[in-house]
Amino acid sequence: MARSNFSAKRIPNGTYGSYWLDGERVAECYGCQAKVQINSETINLCGEFMENQKATSGKGSGSLMLYKVDSGLIQKLQGMQNGVIPEGTIVSKLADPDSAGAERIAYYGVQFSDLTLADWQAATVGKITAPFTFTRFELLDAIPVE
Repeated sequence: MARSNFSAKRIPNGTYGSYWLDGERVAECYGCQAKVQINSETINLCGEFMENQKATSGKGSGSLMLYKVDSGLIQKLQGMQNGVIPEGTIVSKLADPDSAGAERIAYYGVQFSDLTLADWQAATVGKITAPFTFTRFELLDAIPVE
């Protein structure tokens, strides 16, 4: 996508990112990534050398990068050892006041797919990555296209 009026100032700085889990802001978050993987089936057509693809489904997944400040995530997910997997909603926001706008995306049907119980070492601040899946997303606020 070529832009005729691109300026480096338009690029949002991740320092101004934030996220909410089930309506509660999680201040210890220092990074977030979410993706949709498109699953497809190969279609071979007579007379065409190159394979074609037919989208058949999609999978939402992501990761939250958190500083380890308490046992909140462990407490929220400890029921998983008994087969109880909580489902929730995440909202991510990137709002650099010096860029072209703010973007908020809601992820629904969120289930954490991994729980780090311990990961530490001397002379290193505590960090964990919390991978998750989601079933739907919604763009709540968009950075305008110019």
